[in-house]
Amino acid sequence: MVTPIEVALVLVLLALLVGAYRIVKAVKPFVWNAVLGLIVFVLADLLFGLSVAISPLTLLVVAIAGVPGALLVILLSYLEVAFVAGLFVL
Repeated sequence: MVTPIEVALVLVLLALLVGAYRIVKAVKPFVWNAVLGLIVFVLADLLFGLSVAISPLTLLVVAIAGVPGALLVILLSYLEVAFVAGLFVL
């Protein structure tokens, strides 16, 4: 016989699984954007010698904006406005 505690545990587990699915579904496009942005950074470094400092802020910009964001970060790094590799400022 199934007890009320077992039913409650199954319902809690089901709610957790649905919540985890929705979180993964919401985060998935940002992960893809970040991966594509990192590929753009690597290609820019290999093909054109344009290096970009990879930081959490850089990844955030690329995750939100995608490839256009990666191109903007590369442009800002090239102009030495922001995201400059090898520049250390306290």
